[in-house]
This record gives sequence, C-alpha cells and structure tokens, in this order.
Amino acid sequence: MQGPGPSSVFCRVMEATSAQRRWRTRANALTGLRLLIVPFMASAILTGQTTAAFGLFWLAVATDLIDGPVARHYGEASALGGVLDHATDAIFVASALAAFAWIGEGTVWLAPAVLLAFVQYTLDSRVAAGRSLRASALGRWNGIAYFVWVGIPVVRDGLSLGWPPAAWTLVLSWLLLLSTGVSITDRFTSQFRKS
Repeated sequence: MQGPGPSSVFCRVMEATSAQRRWRTRANALTGLRLLIVPFMASAILTGQTTAAFGLFWLAVATDLIDGPVARHYGEASALGGVLDHATDAIFVASALAAFAWIGEGTVWLAPAVLLAFVQYTLDSRVAAGRSLRASALGRWNGIAYFVWVGIPVVRDGLSLGWPPAAWTLVLSWLLLLSTGVSITDRFTSQFRKS
C-alpha cells in the first residue's frame, strides 16, 4: 500500500498554515489577552485586590473595544474571530459574575445563565456550519449590561466610593438574570415563529 503523494502532503501543509494565519491575527491577540486576564480577574475579586481588579477590568474593556476595529483595519475580520471575541466576553463576564456571587455581591444563577445564553447564541446561529453569529437586540444589550454590571462593583471598590451598596448590585444581578431569561426564551421561541 502506497502512502499519500507529495502533492497531497503539500496541500495539507498549506491548509494547516492557512488555518494558523487565520488564528494568528492582531485582533485575536487582543482577544487572547482578554482571555488570559480571566483567572487573574476572578482571583482579584475573590481576594479583595480591588486595585488589581480595577486595572484588569479596564484592560479587558479596552481590548474588547479595539479588537473589532483592529480586525477591520487590517482585513482580519472573520467569523472565527467573531466567535472567539464573543466566547471570550462570555467567559470573562461569567467568571467575574461568579466571583462576585461567591462573595455575596450577586446571584449565583447569573453566571451560568450567561454561559447558557452564549451556547444557545452559537448553536442558534449555526456557527459550526461556518455561519457568522446572529445577534438579537436584547442579547446585544444584555452583553453590554454584563460588562456594566461587573464594572459597578469593580469601579466602586477600586475608587473606594462605597456606593452603590452590595444590596443594590444584588438586585441588579437578579434583574439582569430576568432579562437574560427573557432573551433565552425569545431566541428559543423565535424558531417556531419563523415556521
């Protein structure tokens, strides 16, 4: 039995090189930096290192704001980059929300709901089939609200403001959980409304 010919080996090497180039972009490096921040951010929240959490939060926000424009500027925008960006956002906010819930600042149900909403978002968008993510208006606003919610206690504690109190952020986390549930339900039922 004869192995693959030189041309098929060359084609496989070229495909692997092309796939590496799609991953190795400036925008994905920024997104990867945000992903690397995740354990340090959670640790800073859990251990009360408010200055570190403050700095890491703003670094995460900055990388989230500029990775898209960088991808478009350098012609690196892709469906893969979009999925990586949104997955990183979901992991970042879910881990921060879980850390805050652990210290009694929010509901324990919000972090899993964020991850569930993201999984539903990717499945519903049919990302595995190579399609781009298809956002809903409420889902987009919830995505922003997750970052805002994390920012409230991070900024409050990082600047030693003492306001708003933890009771308020707890109530806000329940409201955001409700909004996330509405978004999940709306996305689920939309498939039946289309038929």
